Amino acid sequence: MELGIKRPLLAVAAVLAVLLAGWFLSGSMAEPDDMAVADTARAGSGKGGIPKEDLKIGVVYLSDPAEGAGYTYTHDLGIQEMQLNIALKDEQILRLVNVADNDEAQIEAALQECVDKKCNIVFATSFGYMDTVEKFAARYPEIHFFHATGYKSNNTNFNNYFGRIYQPRYLSGLVAGSKTKSNMIGYVAAMGSENAEVTGGIDAFAMGIYAVNPQAKVYVKVTNSWFDPVKEKEASEQLLAMGCDVMSQHCDTAYPMKLAEDKGVWGVGYNSDMRKQTPGSALVSVIWHWGAFYTDAVQQLMDGTWQPHNYYEGMSEGIVGITELSDENDARVKELVSQAELDILQGRQKVFTGVIETNDGGTVGTAGQDFSDGDITGNLHWYFKNVVIVP
Repeated sequence: MELGIKRPLLAVAAVLAVLLAGWFLSGSMAEPDDMAVADTARAGSGKGGIPKEDLKIGVVYLSDPAEGAGYTYTHDLGIQEMQLNIALKDEQILRLVNVADNDEAQIEAALQECVDKKCNIVFATSFGYMDTVEKFAARYPEIHFFHATGYKSNNTNFNNYFGRIYQPRYLSGLVAGSKTKSNMIGYVAAMGSENAEVTGGIDAFAMGIYAVNPQAKVYVKVTNSWFDPVKEKEASEQLLAMGCDVMSQHCDTAYPMKLAEDKGVWGVGYNSDMRKQTPGSALVSVIWHWGAFYTDAVQQLMDGTWQPHNYYEGMSEGIVGITELSDENDARVKELVSQAELDILQGRQKVFTGVIETNDGGTVGTAGQDFSDGDITGNLHWYFKNVVIVP
């Protein structure tokens, strides 16, 4: 049974709510971030599964959501929203922050703490946690483990969850391609072409750019880390020094956006609405609404209706989207993006479809056929033709 979200209007309303600025107290939801909005229509009966009073949820984070922006922050907004929807107490949620996903000992310790503190649901939110979570799921079959991003699962108590982030990435490319004057668009990427998640986002963004501006190039600097403030800053500085006049990113800090604003150029945000950090440069942000997934997953476990399934939904279900375009975008661009968004929602624009030209002179795909979900999530190890990798 799919952990789907079949309430598009409610989901969209929740996404719009995510555009408001907020406040967060790390480690406890003493007062919820005002970006986390309860959706009581998601609440179920709570019968047949884990009783609400017995729920204990562990969440393992790569960084600290108290930073107020970025990947971890948006996950915690989703956790807060789930807590509001289901009416859980603060002590029923265990947050473990700043757990490096390239340090096996740290990951082991965090997951073991979840076990020792009697968590019966664990959400591990970074790609690098995957193999360790797989081991813990085998070791503790009575605990439900969920891993964000990645690709592994065991069809019993280890589930993968992600979203079609390439859909809003494509829309943001329309914005970036329309705004650039230098035809040089910078992109700070956490990983290289070996990682399909990052590569697919770059490709969708680049394809959106090409659709409106075939002369523009996307200059990608890879940091080889999901979270490294020093490298992300250095990469941003390098791209801006090259002459990039629009910046985007698949990294956790706001450096690409902040440094773009400092230099008087533009930015396309990621994860959360980055107008809060960079009101002068943010043209639009590609955002996650994790609360839609967290609420439904936990509710199904309470109802006894949850079954293992790799969750992979998109804009129609409200898990991903874009913010409202800033006033720095003209009416023509807003109309263009609005129509493209409608095409995605109605299934006319699949983004990865047909024969696609790559930056090494080759092609991928088959005429008249859409790429499968398996290809999109695991086999996008190529770059679109207008992508340039910066050494």
